Amino acid sequence: MASLQHLSPQPLWHWFEQICSIPHPSKHEQQLIEHIKAWVETQPKVTLKQDATGNLILSKPATPGMEDRKGVVLQAHLDMVPQKNNDKDHDFVTDPIETLIDGEWLTANGTTLGADNGIGMASALAVLQSDDIEHGPLEVLLTVDEEAGMTGAFGLQSDSLNGEILINTDSEQEGEIYMGCAGGIDASLRLPVSYQAAESQTAFQLTVKGLKGGHSGCDIHLGRGNANKLLGRFLFAAPAELQLALAAIQGGSLRNAIPREGQAQFTIASDKVDALNAYVAEFTAIVTKELSVAEPNLTIELNGIDAPAEVMQSASQQTLVNTLHACPNGVVRMSDAIEGVVETSLNLGVVTVAEGTATILCLIRSLDDSSRNNVETTLAALAQLAGAEVSFTGAYPGWKPDNSSPVMALVRDLYQELFQREPDIMVIHAGLECGLFKKPYPEMDMVSIGPTIKFPHSPDEKVHIESVAQYWQLLTQLLKAIPAKD
Repeated sequence: MASLQHLSPQPLWHWFEQICSIPHPSKHEQQLIEHIKAWVETQPKVTLKQDATGNLILSKPATPGMEDRKGVVLQAHLDMVPQKNNDKDHDFVTDPIETLIDGEWLTANGTTLGADNGIGMASALAVLQSDDIEHGPLEVLLTVDEEAGMTGAFGLQSDSLNGEILINTDSEQEGEIYMGCAGGIDASLRLPVSYQAAESQTAFQLTVKGLKGGHSGCDIHLGRGNANKLLGRFLFAAPAELQLALAAIQGGSLRNAIPREGQAQFTIASDKVDALNAYVAEFTAIVTKELSVAEPNLTIELNGIDAPAEVMQSASQQTLVNTLHACPNGVVRMSDAIEGVVETSLNLGVVTVAEGTATILCLIRSLDDSSRNNVETTLAALAQLAGAEVSFTGAYPGWKPDNSSPVMALVRDLYQELFQREPDIMVIHAGLECGLFKKPYPEMDMVSIGPTIKFPHSPDEKVHIESVAQYWQLLTQLLKAIPAKD
């Protein structure tokens, strides 16, 4: 692990180094929670309570003379997305993140870094620990399980917080101020799969790898390859005379990460191997040309494997392949109201086959509920044609932009004063927790800021070191500039 002790601002990086040393993937945040609780015991000015969902709410009184300011809630989530390269030996439940400094960037060794949202969490804890940062009445809300279902945000109760202003720290581009976000819903298609004895003893595994992956919201418009869709395309387009008999298929690991890798295992008659090699070469040439800019490292490999005992029956195989190939993926519609912003998208995140059932997991995002519903009905229609079951779970609302937001105007003006340039006021195509917070706290004024984080939800995740210093300057000056209560 690279030492972060020489980086500035040191209070923030000191906390981020601690966070990286403690495993905290989604649904496994308890070790980090206990560490924070133990730290609070050493802080006479900080109090802590934990709600029934597991969220932490830390409080600190105002700096003397600022007791009349509006109360502020700094908010971050405790968990990180666990993604690693296939050749990386790493257990996210037990192993620390191995940080690396690469020029202007901080990244990790073959895994996600957890800058999403570890930098925001570190900044909030650093503010609590500092005696030099001026602020009014302050609360810090650290939610659980944001990345795997926003469980903590869903469970937040209306009597948990006292602040009038919430500053979300989960944005990922310095110079952009977020005042709205997409809502979303998980979709699951389940198809029955029947098997028969394998007739051929010649078997192969086709592997798609080297894709960039990334955040299924923030990166969905970049035209990156989806390993699951490439596998479906390969199998659907395979010449009939090859008579591929599919034994297994797997791709992706999270519904909110663009899948970087996938594998399909199948048998083939031994006299068809040359034709198979020719088809793989042709397919590879086509898709690598199509994706040459977005995916320069795309690799498709064909390797011999031990023959499986069973393969899918022809009808089951065809239904699964048809469904995978026909399933929507990527940008569905751009916003008419906000130029350059995705309105509605779908990420075909995970494909698995186990115990006679093929499962396809997707995440639908939209700024508009009716557009999201339209994609849901599209998947429902596809499921009906395929004879599959479909379910929709975990729906969460978007955060509707408020152009009259006082805190947004304050951040905008302060940013311009500090850095001599205008920030971009944005709506993000990702699920910030602010939309859910608006249900128990409809009158709370909210804004989201953060440093520049590239490729979140993938092992290429990295955070720009200088932007962290700019974010810290903006955050601490914002706390000082919060106005008095009305």
